[in-house]
Amino acid sequence: MITTLAVANYRSLNELIIPLGNLNVVTGANASGKSNLYRALRLLAETAQGGVVRALAKEGGLDSTFWAGPEKITRRMSQGEVPIQGGPRQDVQRLRLGFSSDNFSYAIALGLPIPSSSAFAFDPEIKRESIWVGEQYRPASSLVERDGGVIKIRENRSWDVIAQHTNTFDSLFTQVADPVKTPEVIALREDIRNWRFYDHFRTDADAPARQPQIGTRTPVLHHDGQDLAAALQTIKEIGDGKALNEAIDDAFPGARLQIVMQAGNRFAVELQQEGLLRPLSAAELSDGTLRYLLWVAALLTPRPPALMVLNEPETSLHPDLLPALARLIIRAAEHTQVWVVSHASRLIAALESAPTCNSIALEKHLGRTRVVGQGMLDEPAWNWPDKGR
Repeated sequence: MITTLAVANYRSLNELIIPLGNLNVVTGANASGKSNLYRALRLLAETAQGGVVRALAKEGGLDSTFWAGPEKITRRMSQGEVPIQGGPRQDVQRLRLGFSSDNFSYAIALGLPIPSSSAFAFDPEIKRESIWVGEQYRPASSLVERDGGVIKIRENRSWDVIAQHTNTFDSLFTQVADPVKTPEVIALREDIRNWRFYDHFRTDADAPARQPQIGTRTPVLHHDGQDLAAALQTIKEIGDGKALNEAIDDAFPGARLQIVMQAGNRFAVELQQEGLLRPLSAAELSDGTLRYLLWVAALLTPRPPALMVLNEPETSLHPDLLPALARLIIRAAEHTQVWVVSHASRLIAALESAPTCNSIALEKHLGRTRVVGQGMLDEPAWNWPDKGR
């Protein structure tokens, strides 16, 4: 489980360090930084996929993602006694992302390359990466260090250099793959690769979830919900079928979910609702009903990931469905770490009623995102491995 998330110099997240629990609910007004926090977590996930530099390019390049305010905001600036103003930089500009967990922890620092005549002179470079044991980085707890193109691993009390000319655009996760010498890299890479992000379920008239699809065993729902019928049938056969039926009845009392086999091994979703003489096909369901079924398939997965992130799951749902969705999310948090980014007060209230809920309310002050009520002494202990280098 991730216990701390740290982000520095990324858009409005000038320096944000937050504690995490099993169930985390991120709230805040529009433009408070919720989307930036979500995108920072997605960037962290891209490190294990080898796509962090490409992901930054899609955001307009590294330079455009840097915090746009001054390097330091003094007390007098914060209190409005003097205007916000910059000065000579004391530190090199780095975008820093990291997390600590109850197993291995990780941090990455990205920066711009030394000016050159290359056509790729503005490509971000990975300047530093570290993997360590424990929640707080200390040199003595470090297991793997990457400094520019050099990667070294700890061998008892000394360091063994295993690479000296690695690509500056590739994370160590894509360049180190020795299960004997670097098992922590393999373990952490697979954990991060299994993180799941759900933020774009399609429910339009042409959505694949509305159409019969050829089905294979599907323990993990696709991020756009295209294999909904197969995922629901998989839950029935090898997952918690009882929980599936309860989730349907919780939202639609008296309703019964059916997965129908059609010609050509195609699976189709049908929902028999109380009072109707025939079941409704997925093509006939409202956007909200279909979206709820998609959340059921995602949250009751027979293969829970280390982390599941739900971005505004209330979209298209009727407010009366939100308590049922909250109960589904709370149940999922018993088996996996869950993040929920939400605007819906009814969903938030239902989730916050869970004893394990960690509520994170964000606000923006002088352009910087911060956690409401979090003082310096409330922040988790955190050290950036590359600070001062």
